[in-house]
Amino acid sequence: MRELQRENLRLKRRFLDPLETPEIFSRFQTRSNKMRALFQYVEAIAGTSEPVLITGESGVGKELFARAIHQSHCPKGPLVAVNVAGLDDDHFSDTLFGHKRGAFTSAEKDRPGMIEKAADGILFLDEIGDLSPSSQIKLLRLLQEGEYFPLGSDTPRSANCSFIFATNHDLAVSQHRGHFRKDLYYRLKAHHLEIPTLRDRKEDLPLLLDAFFEEASRNFDKPQPAVPRELAGLLASYHFPGNVRELRAIIFNAIGQHKSHKLSLDHFKSAIGLDREHKSALREKTNEVSFPDVLPTLEEIGIQAVDEAMRRAGGNITTAANLLGITRQGLSKRLKKITFDLPSV
Repeated sequence: MRELQRENLRLKRRFLDPLETPEIFSRFQTRSNKMRALFQYVEAIAGTSEPVLITGESGVGKELFARAIHQSHCPKGPLVAVNVAGLDDDHFSDTLFGHKRGAFTSAEKDRPGMIEKAADGILFLDEIGDLSPSSQIKLLRLLQEGEYFPLGSDTPRSANCSFIFATNHDLAVSQHRGHFRKDLYYRLKAHHLEIPTLRDRKEDLPLLLDAFFEEASRNFDKPQPAVPRELAGLLASYHFPGNVRELRAIIFNAIGQHKSHKLSLDHFKSAIGLDREHKSALREKTNEVSFPDVLPTLEEIGIQAVDEAMRRAGGNITTAANLLGITRQGLSKRLKKITFDLPSV
């Protein structure tokens, strides 16, 4: 109860005050309020003895947050990362708990497990949603009792480390469907970070573009090219199923292939499937258009199209112009005219 009270006080302070350790989050390129709230939460739960669960789609930066939590919690201790996806029950036990010599045929010497290697630090288990049912039971017992048995040993050892778990699965849905143990699910989410997708933080696109162009240019030992100013608006219209990781891959691929002074938008249009999917979707939408009995005027249709484009673009004029197939300047003129023509009240 005292620990919970201290954490509540830290939470209140963090959400009212600026970050105390901004250097921990220096690897994040963001101006998103959602991301900043997560940074404050990470600082607020520093020193917790409870597990931390990080969820979010693939490519959103869960490992970056795990490293930030490590720096906030115990920077002098090790951070040991294990991807448990694809591990069967035997490999899971051997990887985490280790084994004694003679525990099985090929066990010729003692082998420490990852829990032992993470002593006084953090053990980060990624892809926890893919864990087998039998391994889930062993993990639950470990978290509840704080002890484990190396394979071939009947002497328990203490788990002297903290735990971070990550998954791109919706564990609430998984446990509801019986694929993930309910008791383990509630044990894991004592502290929970849900990382927003890139499409939910489009305001970060310019920062991420600058960072990735600089990184890619260094990686390929090329001068940083001139970037078309329409690029951010073009990419803002894309939903990025692979999130920040996908954006980084697109930038690196573009820098690796380009040879002229200025980058071409054609590469990015091809990378996000604009030439195929967008035009196909546009044709489908055009065929689906239905009109009321009384046809609207062309001017009214234009106003409706502009309103819909601005809605889909989240108010970004460049993105809306790309969706409408007109220039930014052309859309600005239309918006001014619409505003000017509105009746006064």
